[in-house]
Amino acid sequence: MARPDKIAAVAELVEQFNGSTAAVLTEYRGLTVAQLKELRNALRDNATYAVVKNTLAKIAVTEAGIDGIADALEGPTAIAFVSGDPVAVAKQLRDFARSHHNLVLKAGVLEGSALDKNQVVKLADMDTREVTLAKVAGVVKASLVKAAFMFTAPGTKTVRTVDALREKLAA
Repeated sequence: MARPDKIAAVAELVEQFNGSTAAVLTEYRGLTVAQLKELRNALRDNATYAVVKNTLAKIAVTEAGIDGIADALEGPTAIAFVSGDPVAVAKQLRDFARSHHNLVLKAGVLEGSALDKNQVVKLADMDTREVTLAKVAGVVKASLVKAAFMFTAPGTKTVRTVDALREKLAA
């Protein structure tokens, strides 16, 4: 018979998996408490980082309907539940793992689909939402400038022609 506290923990994990846009599974073996606190503070704006029990997380993953990440729930596991930009969180975790070699990216979930370690790294290599929006805005602005030039070109040519005729008649 399952204990009520474990049932509540599984229900909370299912809610976090379903309520987040993405989740990244990591292994934190060898990190100090201070380093974990530093990581949590870095992720605070876009995600919550929680150490989980693997058996409870496997049950939660099954109940949430996520296939493909149960195998990654081995060893000491912590999950970053993303509430903001998944790319920004993946970048922060990758960068933290580069400077703290004990943090290992294991797997992830993006909008209900499982990601392996390589896909999480590819996600981290993508541009953030803000950068992508800025690029789109630049392309739109360039198109608008080009269109404005095309609309003003006939009028400008007409004015130049009239000026040339006036100079020719004045001479």
